[in-house]
Amino acid sequence: MESSEPSDVESLPRGGFRCRLCHVTVANKPSLDDHLRGKKHQRLENLRTVRQTQESRSVFVSGFRKGTPASELSDYFQAYGEVANVVMDKDKGVYAIVELQNEEVLEKVLAEPQHSLGGQRLRVKPREKKDFKYNPPRKQGSAKREQLSPEKLAENLCQADDVDAQMSLMVQLFEFSESERRLRDLLVTLFQEVFLEFFPGSAILPFGSSVNGFDVCGCDLDLFLDLEKTQSFQASAKAPNMTQEGASPEVDTRSEDSILSDIDLASATVPEVLELIATVLRKCVPGVHNVQAVLNARRPVVKFCHKESGLRGDISINNRLALCNTRFLQLCTEADERVRPLVYVVRYWAKQQALAGNPFGGGPLLNNYALTLLVLFFLQTRSPPVLPTVSQLKELSNEEEQTTVDGWDCSFPKDSAQLNPSANKENLCSLLAEFFHVFEDYDFAGCVISLREGQQLPLSSFLSSEADNKLKLGPFNLQDPFELSHNVSANVNEKTALRFQRCCRDAAKYCRSLQYQRKSTKGKIWGLVRLFQPGNPEALATDGFIVNLPLTLAAVPPQSCELLNQAGDMRQLWFQKICTGIAFTLRDVLRCSCLETAQGFEEEQAATRSQQQEEQIEAKMKLLSAGSKRPLENDEGEGVLSPSAKKSRIDTFLPTGESMTWDCSTLHRVWLGRRRVRRQLRGTDLDLTEKAGSLELEAKVSELISKQEGETTPTEPLLQFTVCARVTEAASGKQGTCVRLSFTPVPEQAAAFQEFFHFLQGFLPRMVEQYLVTRA
Repeated sequence: MESSEPSDVESLPRGGFRCRLCHVTVANKPSLDDHLRGKKHQRLENLRTVRQTQESRSVFVSGFRKGTPASELSDYFQAYGEVANVVMDKDKGVYAIVELQNEEVLEKVLAEPQHSLGGQRLRVKPREKKDFKYNPPRKQGSAKREQLSPEKLAENLCQADDVDAQMSLMVQLFEFSESERRLRDLLVTLFQEVFLEFFPGSAILPFGSSVNGFDVCGCDLDLFLDLEKTQSFQASAKAPNMTQEGASPEVDTRSEDSILSDIDLASATVPEVLELIATVLRKCVPGVHNVQAVLNARRPVVKFCHKESGLRGDISINNRLALCNTRFLQLCTEADERVRPLVYVVRYWAKQQALAGNPFGGGPLLNNYALTLLVLFFLQTRSPPVLPTVSQLKELSNEEEQTTVDGWDCSFPKDSAQLNPSANKENLCSLLAEFFHVFEDYDFAGCVISLREGQQLPLSSFLSSEADNKLKLGPFNLQDPFELSHNVSANVNEKTALRFQRCCRDAAKYCRSLQYQRKSTKGKIWGLVRLFQPGNPEALATDGFIVNLPLTLAAVPPQSCELLNQAGDMRQLWFQKICTGIAFTLRDVLRCSCLETAQGFEEEQAATRSQQQEEQIEAKMKLLSAGSKRPLENDEGEGVLSPSAKKSRIDTFLPTGESMTWDCSTLHRVWLGRRRVRRQLRGTDLDLTEKAGSLELEAKVSELISKQEGETTPTEPLLQFTVCARVTEAASGKQGTCVRLSFTPVPEQAAAFQEFFHFLQGFLPRMVEQYLVTRA
C-alpha cells in the first residue's frame, strides 16, 4: 500500500475500500493489500509512472506547415539535446508532442524565446499534464446484447399497435444490421482470396443462418469449402502425358505455388484436409485466431474466431446438403412474407422457455433448424396451405433444377416466382395461436413429421427391415426434408418433448385471452411480451406475479408453537410472524425500501369483527320485521344477539380478505451476481459461513452489490412495486396455511420487474423459512 498514491484508495462505509486507479471495490483491508500487490494494480501503476515521466519532459509544438514530417521536427530539437520520440497529430497534422531525453533538455528548449522551422514561427509550450485514467476494454457486441435484452425488447414490443406489428418488429430487432452483413461479406471475400491461393479452383460458400433468411445478430458464420474443382485440377495436373488443352498458364503457375503438392485430395481423409485448412487459417488469414479442428462431430469442422469483431464461425468440407437446405429455407421466406416473423417468434419463445438452443456439444434441446422445420410443416398443413410440400416443389422444378446430392433428391425450383401465391389469408396473430394449438397434444413419438409429404408418417414404415430410410426414432421425430435418414431432433429426450407439449398448451391457452389479442390501454404488458415470459403465461395473465409460501406448523420452532398456543389466536399471530419475515427479507436482506400500508393486526381484526356482527344483526332484524320465522338452525345455535365467541374461533380470527400490504422500491440490482459476490465474501473471511447464518450472509451480499454499483445513491428507484400478503387454506388439508404473495409493479416497469420476480420466486420462501427457524 506504500507504493500507491493516497488518492488511489478510498474508504467506504462498513470497512470496505475502493481502488480509484483500477475501479475495483474490496470488502476489507486484507483484500485491499492483496489487490495492491496484484499484477493488474502494479501494471497500471507502472503505466501511470511512465506516462507521468513522459509528460514531465515533453513539449507541445504547433505552428509548423501542414505535412511536416516527424523527422524534420526531431532534427530541429536535436540542437538542444537528444530527442526520445515525436508523436504527430495524424488527423489534422497541425501539432506534435516532442518527448525529450530528460528535463535538462526540456529547460533548454523552453528557455529559447522564439523557435522557427522552415520560415514558420513555432509555438512551443510544456505539455499539459492530465490525470491518468484507466478505461477498461469493452467487450465486443455488448451494445447489441444490451439492445436486445428482454427489458429493451419488451419496451419496444409494448409500443406496437397489435400482435402482427409486434411479430414484424421481432424481425427488425433481431436481423443483421447493414454493418454486420458487410462484415460477413468481407470475411467471405477474404477467405475466398486466401483459399484460392492454396486450393486452386476452390470456392467458399456461406450457408445456415447467415444467408437462409433467419439471421440473428451475432450468430455463427457457417462456411462450406467446395474442393470439387480443386480435386479435378489436381488429378489433371498429375496425369502423365496430358496435353493440358484448355489449361491456362495462370493455373499452372498457381499449381506450383499451391499447397496441393503436400496432399492428395482424392485419397486424403477428412481429418487430414481439415488439419490443413486449420494451418492455412492460423498462418495466412489476418485477424483470425482460436482456430481449432473439431473432428469428432457429426459433420467435422474447423472452428475459428475473428479477433476484431468477435464473430465466430466454422468451415466444413463434406456438408453439401446444407447448401440445399439453406436454399430451400430461402425459397420459403420468399414464397410468403409471414414465414420469417413466425419463425423468429417461435424460436425466441422456445429459447425463453428453455426448450431450444444450440448448446456446445449437443444436448436434449431443440435446435433452431428443427424449430424452423416445425414451423414450415405447420404452414404446409394449414387449410388452405401457406407453403407447398417438398414433393410438390419437385414437380414444379425443371430439368436444370433436378439435383441429387449424396444420393438424395434435392430437386426444387430456385426461383420463388414459379410458385403460386397462397390462398391462405390468416394473419400472423391467428397463425401463432394455431401453431401452439396444433402441437399442444401432438404425438411426436408416435409418428414421423415429414416436410417432403407434408403429413405424419407411421412409424411402421421406418421400423421394417426393408425400409430404405434408417431413421433414428425417438420421443421427437422430425425428418429432414432432403436427407430422409436424418432425424433433426434425434437428440431430444422424452422430458423435453413432454415439456414442449406442455408449454405449447400453456401458450395456446394464453393466446385465447384478451391480454394476447389486444393492446393494453392501461400500460400493462401484453401480446408477445407475456408470451415470452418464462413459465406459464396464462397464469401470469390472470394472476399476475404470485409467490406462494406453503408454511406449516412444523416450520415454526417449538418455543414459538407454545407461545402461539398460549395466546390462542394461533393463525393470527402466525400470519403476523410470517409477514414480519417477509418484511425483514425485503428490507434488511435485499435492502429494499418497504413501507406498510395496511392497518395494524389488532385494529383491523377488531374492526372486521364489529362490521360482521353489525351486518348479521341488521340482516336478522329485517327478517323479524317482515314477519318471517327465525330459521331453525338459529334455535339450535346462536340467537340474534348471540356473542360471536360461540363461533368457531379459527373462522373469526382470520376472516377472508385480511391482508398486509407493503409499498416497496429498490435502488440496486441486488439479484444479479450474488453467487460471485458470495464467493468473494467467503474468500476474504473463511469463518464467515460458520459465524453468520444465511440471513446475515445474504444481507452482506446485497450490501456489497449495492456498493459495487456506484458511489452515490440513485435519485430515482430502479423498481417500484407493491406486495400484498393474504392467507389461504393449504391444498393439502385444513391443518396448514398458505400465504399468497401478489407482486404488482408499476405498469411501465412490468417488463423490467420480470428478472427480479424470477429471483424472488426461489429466494424469498427460503429466506422466510430461515427467519421463522432462527428469529421467530
